[in-house]
Amino acid sequence: MKNNQYMETKMVKRAVIKIGSGVLTKNDGLNLKAIRSISRQICQLIDTGMEIILVTSGAMASGVKKIGLPRRPDEIPKRQAVAAVGQAGLMMEYEKAFGRFKKKVAQILLTSDDFSNRKRYLNARNTIYTLLSWNVVPIVNENDTVAVEEIEVGDNDNLAAMITLLMDADILINLTDIEGLYTKDPRMNPDAELIEEVSAIHKRHETIAGNIPGPLGTGGMLSKIKAAKKVTTAGIPMLIAKGESNNVLLNFINGKGKGTFFTPVKEKLASRKCWLAFSSKPKGAVIVDEGAASAILTKGKSLLPIGIIDVKDDFYVGTAVEIRDDKNKTLGIGLVNYSAADILKIRGLNSNQIKKQLGYQPYDEVIHRDNLVITAET
Repeated sequence: MKNNQYMETKMVKRAVIKIGSGVLTKNDGLNLKAIRSISRQICQLIDTGMEIILVTSGAMASGVKKIGLPRRPDEIPKRQAVAAVGQAGLMMEYEKAFGRFKKKVAQILLTSDDFSNRKRYLNARNTIYTLLSWNVVPIVNENDTVAVEEIEVGDNDNLAAMITLLMDADILINLTDIEGLYTKDPRMNPDAELIEEVSAIHKRHETIAGNIPGPLGTGGMLSKIKAAKKVTTAGIPMLIAKGESNNVLLNFINGKGKGTFFTPVKEKLASRKCWLAFSSKPKGAVIVDEGAASAILTKGKSLLPIGIIDVKDDFYVGTAVEIRDDKNKTLGIGLVNYSAADILKIRGLNSNQIKKQLGYQPYDEVIHRDNLVITAET
Protein backbone atom coordinates (compact mmCIF):
# COMPACT_ATOMS: atom_id res chain seq x y z
CA MET A 1 0.00 0.00 0.00
CA LYS A 2 1.48 3.33 -1.06
CA ASN A 3 1.78 6.23 1.38
CA ASN A 4 1.42 3.87 4.33
CA GLN A 5 3.34 6.35 6.49
CA TYR A 6 -0.02 8.11 6.93
CA MET A 7 -1.49 4.91 8.34
CA GLU A 8 1.02 4.22 11.06
CA THR A 9 -0.45 4.41 14.55
CA LYS A 10 2.11 6.99 15.63
CA MET A 11 1.04 9.26 12.75
CA VAL A 12 -2.71 8.82 13.27
CA LYS A 13 -3.89 10.14 16.61
CA ARG A 14 -7.48 10.77 15.55
CA ALA A 15 -9.34 9.01 12.75
CA VAL A 16 -12.84 9.22 11.32
CA ILE A 17 -14.11 5.86 10.07
CA LYS A 18 -17.17 5.80 7.84
CA ILE A 19 -19.03 2.55 7.18
CA GLY A 20 -21.36 2.37 4.21
CA SER A 21 -24.74 0.70 3.85
CA GLY A 22 -23.29 -1.91 1.51
CA VAL A 23 -21.09 -3.13 4.36
CA LEU A 24 -23.64 -2.87 7.15
CA THR A 25 -26.66 -4.53 5.58
CA LYS A 26 -27.57 -7.87 4.01
CA ASN A 27 -30.72 -9.14 2.35
CA ASP A 28 -32.23 -10.15 5.69
CA GLY A 29 -31.23 -7.02 7.66
CA LEU A 30 -28.08 -5.83 9.38
CA ASN A 31 -24.75 -7.49 8.64
CA LEU A 32 -23.93 -8.37 12.24
CA LYS A 33 -20.67 -10.09 11.31
CA ALA A 34 -19.35 -6.88 9.74
CA ILE A 35 -20.56 -4.71 12.63
CA ARG A 36 -18.85 -6.96 15.18
CA SER A 37 -15.62 -7.25 13.17
CA ILE A 38 -15.23 -3.52 12.59
CA SER A 39 -16.22 -2.69 16.17
CA ARG A 40 -13.57 -5.11 17.45
CA GLN A 41 -10.89 -3.53 15.29
CA ILE A 42 -11.88 -0.03 16.40
CA CYS A 43 -11.61 -1.14 20.04
CA GLN A 44 -8.13 -2.51 19.38
CA LEU A 45 -7.07 0.79 17.82
CA ILE A 46 -8.50 2.75 20.74
CA ASP A 47 -6.48 0.57 23.10
CA THR A 48 -3.31 1.77 21.32
CA GLY A 49 -4.21 5.36 22.20
CA MET A 50 -5.98 6.33 18.99
CA GLU A 51 -9.20 8.39 19.04
CA ILE A 52 -11.91 7.08 16.71
CA ILE A 53 -15.09 8.79 15.53
CA LEU A 54 -17.45 6.45 13.70
CA VAL A 55 -19.79 7.72 10.97
CA THR A 56 -22.33 5.06 10.18
CA SER A 57 -24.80 4.48 7.39
CA GLY A 58 -27.32 1.67 7.55
CA ALA A 59 -30.29 3.18 9.39
CA MET A 60 -32.42 3.67 6.30
CA ALA A 61 -31.42 0.37 4.70
CA SER A 62 -31.93 -1.44 7.99
CA GLY A 63 -35.37 0.09 8.45
CA VAL A 64 -36.43 -0.76 4.90
CA LYS A 65 -35.61 -4.40 5.45
CA LYS A 66 -36.94 -4.51 9.01
CA ILE A 67 -40.34 -3.18 7.92
CA GLY A 68 -40.33 -5.34 4.78
CA LEU A 69 -40.43 -2.62 2.12
CA PRO A 70 -39.09 -3.39 -1.37
CA ARG A 71 -37.00 -0.18 -1.50
CA ARG A 72 -36.41 3.23 0.10
CA PRO A 73 -39.71 5.16 0.04
CA ASP A 74 -39.88 8.45 -1.88
CA GLU A 75 -42.19 10.31 0.51
CA ILE A 76 -40.34 12.28 3.22
CA PRO A 77 -42.56 11.20 6.17
CA LYS A 78 -42.13 7.54 5.23
CA ARG A 79 -38.37 7.92 4.81
CA GLN A 80 -38.13 9.59 8.20
CA ALA A 81 -40.22 6.85 9.82
CA VAL A 82 -38.11 4.13 8.19
CA ALA A 83 -34.93 5.80 9.44
CA ALA A 84 -36.34 5.98 12.98
CA VAL A 85 -37.05 2.24 12.96
CA GLY A 86 -33.66 1.38 11.51
CA GLN A 87 -31.64 3.73 13.73
CA ALA A 88 -32.85 2.07 16.92
CA GLY A 89 -31.80 -1.39 15.82
CA LEU A 90 -28.50 -0.15 14.41
CA MET A 91 -27.45 1.54 17.65
CA MET A 92 -28.49 -1.45 19.72
CA GLU A 93 -26.14 -3.68 17.70
CA TYR A 94 -23.28 -1.18 18.01
CA GLU A 95 -23.79 -0.96 21.76
CA LYS A 96 -23.61 -4.74 22.07
CA ALA A 97 -20.60 -5.04 19.74
CA PHE A 98 -18.54 -2.39 21.55
CA GLY A 99 -19.75 -3.58 24.94
CA ARG A 100 -18.00 -6.92 24.39
CA PHE A 101 -14.73 -4.96 24.69
CA LYS A 102 -15.88 -2.77 27.60
CA LYS A 103 -16.35 0.30 25.40
CA LYS A 104 -19.26 2.72 25.65
CA VAL A 105 -20.86 4.41 22.63
CA ALA A 106 -22.85 7.61 22.12
CA GLN A 107 -25.26 8.44 19.33
CA ILE A 108 -24.95 11.84 17.61
CA LEU A 109 -27.53 12.80 14.98
CA LEU A 110 -26.80 15.89 12.87
CA THR A 111 -28.22 17.94 10.01
CA SER A 112 -26.43 20.45 7.78
CA ASP A 113 -27.72 23.28 10.01
CA ASP A 114 -25.47 21.94 12.76
CA PHE A 115 -22.50 22.63 10.48
CA SER A 116 -23.53 25.88 8.78
CA ASN A 117 -24.40 27.63 12.06
CA ARG A 118 -21.02 28.52 13.59
CA LYS A 119 -22.27 28.29 17.20
CA ARG A 120 -23.87 24.87 16.70
CA TYR A 121 -20.79 23.76 14.77
CA LEU A 122 -18.59 24.56 17.75
CA ASN A 123 -21.09 22.98 20.16
CA ALA A 124 -21.03 19.74 18.14
CA ARG A 125 -17.23 19.76 18.17
CA ASN A 126 -17.11 20.33 21.93
CA THR A 127 -19.56 17.48 22.53
CA ILE A 128 -17.45 15.06 20.48
CA TYR A 129 -14.26 16.24 22.19
CA THR A 130 -15.88 15.54 25.57
CA LEU A 131 -16.98 12.04 24.54
CA LEU A 132 -13.46 11.23 23.32
CA SER A 133 -11.99 12.47 26.61
CA TRP A 134 -14.35 10.07 28.41
CA ASN A 135 -13.18 7.20 26.19
CA VAL A 136 -16.67 6.95 24.68
CA VAL A 137 -16.95 6.16 20.95
CA PRO A 138 -19.03 8.84 19.14
CA ILE A 139 -21.27 7.24 16.50
CA VAL A 140 -22.53 9.85 14.06
CA ASN A 141 -25.33 9.67 11.53
CA GLU A 142 -27.49 12.18 9.71
CA ASN A 143 -30.72 12.92 11.56
CA ASP A 144 -32.90 11.37 8.87
CA THR A 145 -35.96 11.43 11.10
CA VAL A 146 -36.21 15.24 10.86
CA ALA A 147 -34.03 16.14 7.87
CA VAL A 148 -35.71 17.57 4.78
CA GLU A 149 -34.03 18.78 1.60
CA GLU A 150 -33.23 22.23 3.00
CA ILE A 151 -31.25 20.88 5.98
CA GLU A 152 -30.03 17.44 4.93
CA VAL A 153 -26.30 16.82 4.70
CA GLY A 154 -26.97 14.75 1.57
CA ASP A 155 -25.13 11.48 2.14
CA ASN A 156 -22.88 9.99 4.78
CA ASP A 157 -19.76 10.33 2.64
CA ASN A 158 -20.25 14.08 2.81
CA LEU A 159 -21.14 13.84 6.50
CA ALA A 160 -17.93 11.90 7.19
CA ALA A 161 -15.87 14.53 5.38
CA MET A 162 -17.50 17.31 7.38
CA ILE A 163 -16.90 15.46 10.66
CA THR A 164 -13.26 14.93 9.64
CA LEU A 165 -12.87 18.67 9.11
CA LEU A 166 -14.86 19.50 12.24
CA MET A 167 -12.62 17.37 14.43
CA ASP A 168 -9.34 18.11 12.60
CA ALA A 169 -8.78 14.37 12.22
CA ASP A 170 -5.57 12.88 10.83
CA ILE A 171 -7.30 10.64 8.30
CA LEU A 172 -10.72 9.65 6.94
CA ILE A 173 -11.15 5.92 6.29
CA ASN A 174 -14.17 5.16 4.11
CA LEU A 175 -15.23 1.51 4.29
CA THR A 176 -17.41 0.41 1.41
CA ASP A 177 -18.42 -2.76 -0.47
CA ILE A 178 -15.49 -2.72 -2.95
CA GLU A 179 -11.75 -2.29 -2.47
CA GLY A 180 -11.55 1.27 -3.74
CA LEU A 181 -11.71 3.34 -6.91
CA TYR A 182 -11.35 1.19 -10.02
CA THR A 183 -10.88 2.15 -13.65
CA LYS A 184 -14.34 0.58 -14.23
CA ASP A 185 -17.03 -1.00 -12.07
CA PRO A 186 -15.29 -4.26 -10.98
CA ARG A 187 -18.64 -5.92 -10.33
CA MET A 188 -19.45 -5.65 -14.05
CA ASN A 189 -15.99 -5.59 -15.66
CA PRO A 190 -13.43 -8.33 -14.83
CA ASP A 191 -10.66 -6.26 -16.45
CA ALA A 192 -11.18 -3.30 -14.07
CA GLU A 193 -7.98 -2.20 -12.30
CA LEU A 194 -7.73 -0.77 -8.79
CA ILE A 195 -6.30 2.75 -8.60
CA GLU A 196 -4.08 2.48 -5.52
CA GLU A 197 -3.18 6.14 -5.18
CA VAL A 198 -4.70 9.45 -6.26
CA SER A 199 -2.31 12.36 -5.76
CA ALA A 200 -4.71 14.92 -7.23
CA ILE A 201 -8.41 14.50 -8.03
CA HIS A 202 -9.23 15.31 -11.66
CA LYS A 203 -12.40 15.26 -13.75
CA ARG A 204 -11.54 11.80 -15.07
CA HIS A 205 -11.69 10.39 -11.52
CA GLU A 206 -15.17 11.85 -11.09
CA THR A 207 -16.24 10.44 -14.46
CA ILE A 208 -14.98 6.97 -13.53
CA ALA A 209 -16.61 7.18 -10.09
CA GLY A 210 -19.94 8.29 -11.56
CA ASN A 211 -20.22 4.91 -13.26
CA ILE A 212 -19.76 2.94 -10.01
CA PRO A 213 -23.06 3.25 -8.09
CA GLY A 214 -23.85 2.15 -4.55
CA PRO A 215 -26.68 -0.42 -4.28
CA LEU A 216 -28.13 0.53 -0.89
CA GLY A 217 -26.99 3.98 0.20
CA THR A 218 -27.61 7.48 -1.14
CA GLY A 219 -24.05 7.87 -2.38
CA GLY A 220 -22.05 5.75 -4.79
CA MET A 221 -18.37 6.07 -5.59
CA LEU A 222 -18.82 9.63 -6.87
CA SER A 223 -19.90 10.88 -3.45
CA LYS A 224 -16.73 9.32 -2.00
CA ILE A 225 -14.58 11.17 -4.53
CA LYS A 226 -16.30 14.43 -3.59
CA ALA A 227 -15.63 13.68 0.09
CA ALA A 228 -11.98 12.97 -0.73
CA LYS A 229 -11.70 16.29 -2.56
CA LYS A 230 -12.92 18.15 0.54
CA VAL A 231 -10.62 16.54 3.06
CA THR A 232 -7.50 16.42 0.88
CA THR A 233 -7.96 20.11 0.02
CA ALA A 234 -7.84 20.74 3.76
CA GLY A 235 -4.62 18.72 4.09
CA ILE A 236 -6.15 15.47 5.39
CA PRO A 237 -5.68 12.10 3.60
CA MET A 238 -8.50 9.69 2.83
CA LEU A 239 -8.59 5.96 2.23
CA ILE A 240 -11.30 3.89 0.52
CA ALA A 241 -11.21 0.19 1.38
CA LYS A 242 -13.48 -2.86 1.48
CA GLY A 243 -15.16 -3.00 4.86
CA GLU A 244 -15.61 -6.78 4.91
CA SER A 245 -11.95 -7.55 4.21
CA ASN A 246 -10.43 -9.48 7.08
CA ASN A 247 -8.98 -7.07 9.68
CA VAL A 248 -9.14 -4.23 7.16
CA LEU A 249 -8.40 -1.46 9.68
CA LEU A 250 -5.60 -3.27 11.50
CA ASN A 251 -3.92 -4.23 8.25
CA PHE A 252 -3.78 -0.65 7.01
CA ILE A 253 -2.41 0.63 10.28
CA ASN A 254 0.36 -1.94 9.88
CA GLY A 255 1.13 -0.74 6.33
CA LYS A 256 -0.74 -3.53 4.55
CA GLY A 257 -4.05 -3.85 2.79
CA LYS A 258 -5.75 -3.09 -0.49
CA GLY A 259 -7.48 0.18 -1.25
CA THR A 260 -7.32 3.63 -2.80
CA PHE A 261 -5.32 6.29 -0.97
CA PHE A 262 -5.96 9.99 -1.63
CA THR A 263 -2.92 12.13 -0.93
CA PRO A 264 -3.59 15.47 0.78
CA VAL A 265 -2.16 18.86 -0.11
CA LYS A 266 0.92 19.71 1.92
CA GLU A 267 -0.44 22.79 3.67
CA LYS A 268 -3.24 22.04 6.11
CA LEU A 269 -6.20 24.42 6.08
CA ALA A 270 -6.98 26.12 9.41
CA SER A 271 -10.11 24.92 11.20
CA ARG A 272 -11.98 28.21 10.77
CA LYS A 273 -11.24 28.25 7.04
CA CYS A 274 -12.42 24.63 6.73
CA TRP A 275 -15.73 25.72 8.18
CA LEU A 276 -15.95 28.67 5.80
CA ALA A 277 -15.09 26.60 2.73
CA PHE A 278 -17.15 23.49 3.36
CA SER A 279 -19.78 24.04 6.07
CA SER A 280 -20.97 27.65 5.96
CA LYS A 281 -23.94 28.57 3.78
CA PRO A 282 -23.23 31.84 1.91
CA LYS A 283 -26.19 34.23 2.07
CA GLY A 284 -25.19 36.53 -0.77
CA ALA A 285 -22.27 37.66 -2.91
CA VAL A 286 -19.80 40.50 -3.37
CA ILE A 287 -18.78 41.20 -6.98
CA VAL A 288 -15.19 42.39 -7.44
CA ASP A 289 -13.21 43.88 -10.30
CA GLU A 290 -10.25 42.28 -12.07
CA GLY A 291 -7.66 43.97 -9.85
CA ALA A 292 -9.30 42.83 -6.61
CA ALA A 293 -9.72 39.30 -8.00
CA SER A 294 -6.02 39.12 -8.82
CA ALA A 295 -5.00 40.50 -5.41
CA ILE A 296 -7.15 37.91 -3.62
CA LEU A 297 -6.16 34.92 -5.76
CA THR A 298 -2.43 35.51 -6.29
CA LYS A 299 -1.26 37.94 -3.60
CA GLY A 300 -3.11 36.76 -0.52
CA LYS A 301 -4.76 40.15 0.06
CA SER A 302 -7.88 41.15 1.96
CA LEU A 303 -10.89 42.55 0.08
CA LEU A 304 -11.02 46.35 0.22
CA PRO A 305 -13.99 48.50 -0.81
CA ILE A 306 -12.10 50.00 -3.77
CA GLY A 307 -12.22 46.66 -5.60
CA ILE A 308 -15.95 46.04 -5.16
CA ILE A 309 -18.35 46.54 -8.08
CA ASP A 310 -21.66 45.30 -6.66
CA VAL A 311 -23.39 43.06 -4.12
CA LYS A 312 -26.05 40.37 -4.55
CA ASP A 313 -28.85 39.84 -2.02
CA ASP A 314 -29.18 41.37 1.43
CA PHE A 315 -26.93 40.35 4.32
CA TYR A 316 -25.65 41.61 7.65
CA VAL A 317 -22.27 42.04 9.32
CA GLY A 318 -20.58 38.67 9.98
CA THR A 319 -22.47 36.85 7.22
CA ALA A 320 -20.66 34.32 5.01
CA VAL A 321 -20.84 35.50 1.39
CA GLU A 322 -19.37 34.40 -1.92
CA ILE A 323 -16.74 36.53 -3.62
CA ARG A 324 -17.33 36.57 -7.40
CA ASP A 325 -15.45 38.18 -10.25
CA ASP A 326 -17.05 40.35 -12.94
CA LYS A 327 -17.80 37.19 -14.97
CA ASN A 328 -19.78 35.77 -12.01
CA LYS A 329 -17.18 33.08 -11.26
CA THR A 330 -16.96 32.25 -7.55
CA LEU A 331 -13.45 32.90 -6.23
CA GLY A 332 -13.98 32.18 -2.55
CA ILE A 333 -16.06 32.65 0.59
CA GLY A 334 -15.56 35.19 3.35
CA LEU A 335 -17.15 36.80 6.40
CA VAL A 336 -18.12 40.42 5.77
CA ASN A 337 -17.29 43.30 8.12
CA TYR A 338 -20.07 45.44 6.64
CA SER A 339 -23.70 44.88 5.67
CA ALA A 340 -24.81 44.70 2.04
CA ALA A 341 -26.40 48.16 2.33
CA ASP A 342 -23.18 49.72 3.64
CA ILE A 343 -21.01 47.93 1.07
CA LEU A 344 -23.14 49.48 -1.68
CA LYS A 345 -22.38 52.91 -0.20
CA ILE A 346 -18.60 52.39 0.04
CA ARG A 347 -17.89 50.29 -3.06
CA GLY A 348 -15.14 51.78 -5.21
CA LEU A 349 -13.84 53.98 -2.40
CA ASN A 350 -10.44 53.98 -0.71
CA SER A 351 -10.47 52.69 2.86
CA ASN A 352 -9.70 56.17 4.23
CA GLN A 353 -13.01 57.39 2.79
CA ILE A 354 -15.21 54.85 4.66
CA LYS A 355 -15.76 56.98 7.77
CA LYS A 356 -16.74 60.04 5.76
CA GLN A 357 -19.28 58.02 3.80
CA LEU A 358 -20.76 55.93 6.64
CA GLY A 359 -20.02 58.00 9.74
CA TYR A 360 -18.05 55.13 11.28
CA GLN A 361 -15.18 52.82 10.30
CA PRO A 362 -14.67 49.66 12.38
CA TYR A 363 -12.52 48.03 9.67
CA ASP A 364 -10.45 49.03 6.64
CA GLU A 365 -11.33 45.75 4.93
CA VAL A 366 -14.74 44.55 3.78
CA ILE A 367 -13.44 40.97 4.17
CA HIS A 368 -10.20 40.36 6.05
CA ARG A 369 -7.84 37.73 4.68
CA ASP A 370 -8.09 35.73 7.92
CA ASN A 371 -11.83 35.36 7.29
CA LEU A 372 -11.50 34.49 3.61
CA VAL A 373 -10.88 31.17 1.91
CA ILE A 374 -10.20 30.62 -1.81
CA THR A 375 -12.40 27.94 -3.38
CA ALA A 376 -11.60 28.55 -7.07
CA GLU A 377 -8.88 26.48 -8.71
CA THR A 378 -5.88 28.75 -9.24
